[in-house]
This record gives sequence, C-alpha cells and structure tokens, in this order.
Amino acid sequence: MVISKGVPFFRVGIFGKKCYLRFCKILRVLSIKEKVFSQLIKDNQGLIIKVSRLYTNSLEDEQDLFQEIVLQLWRSYDTFKGNSKISTWMYRVALNTAITLFRKKTKSPQTDELMDFHYPDFIEDDDEKQQQISLLYKVVKMLPNVERAIVMMYLDDLPYRDISENLGITEVNARVKMNRLKKTLKELMEKHA
Repeated sequence: MVISKGVPFFRVGIFGKKCYLRFCKILRVLSIKEKVFSQLIKDNQGLIIKVSRLYTNSLEDEQDLFQEIVLQLWRSYDTFKGNSKISTWMYRVALNTAITLFRKKTKSPQTDELMDFHYPDFIEDDDEKQQQISLLYKVVKMLPNVERAIVMMYLDDLPYRDISENLGITEVNARVKMNRLKKTLKELMEKHA
C-alpha cells in the first residue's frame, strides 16, 4: 500500500510522512558522520597502533586496546570542538583509554611469564633497524605511564605545547621530563642491548 509520492505505508506507519523523512535525513547524516570518522581512523591509525603497542604485552591485548580506543573515539567524536588539532584530541583519548585499561589490568593477577612465552621479545629478522625499534619499545614499556606517553609523542614529532596540553602539564615540565627521559632511555638501551 502506498500513501503518496511513492512512500510505502509500512515505512511511514503511524508516525506520518514528516517523521519518516526526518528519519531518512538522520540516516544520511549518520552515514556521512561514519564515513568521515572511518577516514579519520584510517589517516591516524599509526597513532592508535603506537599507543596500543606501548601499553600492552601481547598481540591479542594490543588488538583489544586498539578496538577499545576506536570505540572511545567514536563515543567522544561529537564532543570534539576543534579547539585543538584532531591528532591532539585523538592522542588524549587514546592515552586516557590505555592508561585506564592498564590500571584495571594491574589490579588483576599478573601473568607476565605467560605473556613472555606467547609474545616473544625477539625479532626473527636479522634487520638491525627492526631490532633497534624492538629494543626501543621494550625499554619504553619499562617507563611509567606518563613518561611512555611523553616519549611516544616526542618520537611522533609533536611540539612540546601539544604534549603538555595532552598530559595536563606545563610546556616547560614536558621539556624537562623529555630531557631526563633521553638520558634514562639511553641508559636502559645500553643495559638491555
């Protein structure tokens, strides 16, 4: 049965044609929003992968954290006001999600030995660059949460202003911490090389 202008009755139902047309408009807007968000995730997936890798010890946990970060980004997407760069906002959401899940996991029993067994710290490839990257990830994981975040954002060439904004510290404090971290990282890499 058709009411008017080809709009099927079962779609219009008791709510009327205006309600149906508003519903269709909402679906179009939602579809556009989903496409923009998907492109945003594709363009910045490296950022999410880095955060996921630094705050987990296994591939499965890394994938779970990646999904959780994307979910949290979607939930807070409407609250992004554009006062900062999109990457700054994404870092903030990703780091908060990672640290929150990290805290929850530290309350549960530790299974580090099992994780080491299932997720080896070595690279089978003899490529020296890959080994250095692996070593860097290994020593960065030894740092406390905030320091991990500072190192990660520094390696991504974020300005100290963005780093400080993401972490809620002063720009001077971010610079001082990074200078101290450079020394700490150098010592840790020499020790674990």
